[in-house]
Amino acid sequence: MTDKEFRSRLLAWYDDNKRDMPWRDCEDPYKTWISEIMLQQTRVDQATPYFNRFIEHFPDVYALAEADQQEVLKVWEGLGYYSRARNMHHAAKTVVKDFDGKIPDTEKEILELKGVGPYTASAVLSIAFAKPHAVVDGNVLRVLTRYLGIEDDIRSSSTKNTVQEAADELLDKERPGDFNQAVMELGATVCTPTNPDCSQCPLSSDCVAYSTLKTDSIPYKSPAKKRPHHQIGVGIIRDEEEVLIALRPEDAMLGGMWEFPGGKQKKDEDIQQTVIRELKEELGVDVAITKPFMKLDHAYSHFKITLHAYLCELKNGDPHPKTSQQLKWVSISELDRYPFPKANRKLTEKLMKSNGQKELDL
Repeated sequence: MTDKEFRSRLLAWYDDNKRDMPWRDCEDPYKTWISEIMLQQTRVDQATPYFNRFIEHFPDVYALAEADQQEVLKVWEGLGYYSRARNMHHAAKTVVKDFDGKIPDTEKEILELKGVGPYTASAVLSIAFAKPHAVVDGNVLRVLTRYLGIEDDIRSSSTKNTVQEAADELLDKERPGDFNQAVMELGATVCTPTNPDCSQCPLSSDCVAYSTLKTDSIPYKSPAKKRPHHQIGVGIIRDEEEVLIALRPEDAMLGGMWEFPGGKQKKDEDIQQTVIRELKEELGVDVAITKPFMKLDHAYSHFKITLHAYLCELKNGDPHPKTSQQLKWVSISELDRYPFPKANRKLTEKLMKSNGQKELDL
C-alpha cells in the first residue's frame, strides 16, 4: 500500500465512522485546546461530561482567564491531574494578555503557553488551524507499530521517535487534523489494545501485525515498575458544625486543592501516631483522636495509598498553616463548595451525609 493509499483509505473510513464529540468539527480553537488538555490522560467517554460542564462555565478564553482558580479547580474536580487545570488557567491569561484572546496558530507561540507540550501543540495546530503537524499518542503508537510491524519497546524514546517519523511521513498535508483524528479514532475503536477488530480495519490488508498474527504481541510494552503503596493518616478536626481544611501549596501535587491535614506513615509508627504527629507538624497543634471515621484505597499514576481518616479534637494550640497555603474552618454543609481531590471528596461526602448523626459525635 502506498502512502497515498494509506491516507485515502484511512480518511474514507474516518468520514464514515467518526464518533460525534462536542469538540469535533466545531471550528473553535478554544474548544479544541480545552479538549486536548482534557484528553491528555483521560478517555473520551470520561472527558465528555467534564468538557460540556467546563464550556458551560467558561464558554471562551476570556471567561476562563477572568475566573478565580478555585472556581476552575471546582469545575475540573474529579477529572484528576489538577496541574492541567492550573496550567490551562494560567495559559488562558497569557492568551488574553499576549495574543489578544486568540489561541496562537504557530508552533513557537503555542508552545509558550503553560501546559502545552509538543503533542498538544501539534494536535491543536493540525485540528484547529490545518497546520501539517503529525501527533503521536498511545492510539497512534498502537496503530502504526502494528501496521509497520515495529516490535521494539514503545516505552523507549527511540521507538517513539521512529513512530513519529512514520507519522510525519504518512500525514495528509491537506487534511492534517482529520488525519490525526482518524488514526487516533482507529486506535480507540478498532485497533484496540486487546481483541482488535481487524475485519473492520481499512488498513488490515497491508498490516504486518495482522498478516503475521502478532496483534497480541505488538505493540510491545515493557512491564511498568511496581507502584509503591503508602499508608496515609489524616485528621478531621471538628468544632461544632465546622471542620478544619487546608489548602495545598500551589507547587505541590494537587496544588490549589483543599484537603484534611495529615500525611504519610513513618516506619515503626502506628497510623494514629501518624495523625497526631502530622497535625503537630502541619498545624502546630496537639490533638486527641476520638474515633476512626473512614478508611479507603486510592490509586494515583505513580503510587497507591490507603487513607485512614480519624475524627479529632483540639487539645492545645491554635491551628496555623505551617506547610499549607491556608487553613479554613468550614461548615460541613458547605464542604461541596470547595475543590477536593477524589479521596478527600469521599470523606466530605460522608461527612455531609453523616452531619448531625451519632457517627460524628466526638
